[in-house]
Amino acid sequence: MSNHFPELFLRNKSNPILTAANWPYPVNTVFNPGATLLQDGTTLLLCRVEDRRGLSHLCAARSANGVDNWQIDAQPTLMPDPEHFPEELWGIEDPRITFVPELKKYAVVYTAYTRDGPGVALAFTEDFSRFERYGLIMQPEDKDAALLPHRIDGHWALIHRPVGAPGAHMWISYSTNLRHWGGHKLMLEARLGGWWDANKIGLSPPPIETPQGWLAIYHGVRETAAGSIYRLGLALFDLQSPEHCLMRSDEWMFGPEESYERLGDIDDVVFPCGCTLAPDGDTIRMYYGAADSSIALATGSVHAMLKWLDQHKGKLQERNH
Repeated sequence: MSNHFPELFLRNKSNPILTAANWPYPVNTVFNPGATLLQDGTTLLLCRVEDRRGLSHLCAARSANGVDNWQIDAQPTLMPDPEHFPEELWGIEDPRITFVPELKKYAVVYTAYTRDGPGVALAFTEDFSRFERYGLIMQPEDKDAALLPHRIDGHWALIHRPVGAPGAHMWISYSTNLRHWGGHKLMLEARLGGWWDANKIGLSPPPIETPQGWLAIYHGVRETAAGSIYRLGLALFDLQSPEHCLMRSDEWMFGPEESYERLGDIDDVVFPCGCTLAPDGDTIRMYYGAADSSIALATGSVHAMLKWLDQHKGKLQERNH
């Protein structure tokens, strides 16, 4: 009998794969990248880049193999534009990228740091050079948002994480025009007490559509006397009614272990905003921010994740106890 936990994701031996030292202009840190595969197979990361003011912008990095030889834009790819979008006053952060076949465009959902806290903003692009901003679509305090790639019963669907007095839970909202959102439904609640995902959770990368359901990697925040610990768990949601959770893991499946994840601007954080799925439909590359200071890569299997989730699922009716 082994006393080791199963490893669903294997860290790349070259981690961290991107740091501030790789950037073509002076920056403080790079982390929390959105990720997508372009039409030619190139991996694109849209990285959160923080300057020495403490404000963030987004910058694209491209790689033919998704591991090394990154070509980084010489200048910021998407800068805050508070003159036209005042909600971006204190920067833009943590993008999630979804390719939308109906529109033939990439949706970039990101956090706009307003004077009243973080809100959810949306932009579309075809080439990661020109962007059509939709502005703020969820008011503060709200973040950790991603768009599903196609309509459900005629409606676009947005997963997001508003914050209220009781806690921070995952919600889903619907829209016919991508600008005005309603039909808000609670999707997944943070647990209570001493759980690894007590009081605050949020979506990590955009969910993966599988025959069994929408497979979501989500983060949970454990508050300790030494500070917060960000870890990752799994949940599965119904394809036609994504607010209906089918399975949720009781345990976390990935957490800060390596030195670059344990020590940084914010210690003990693994925070993925993007992943890519290989042509085999199974191999998943998860790109994550490590300790809010660098970007790392870990590789896993959708089949293995679903199998692990089925073996480690909790009783949903007891999810808050």
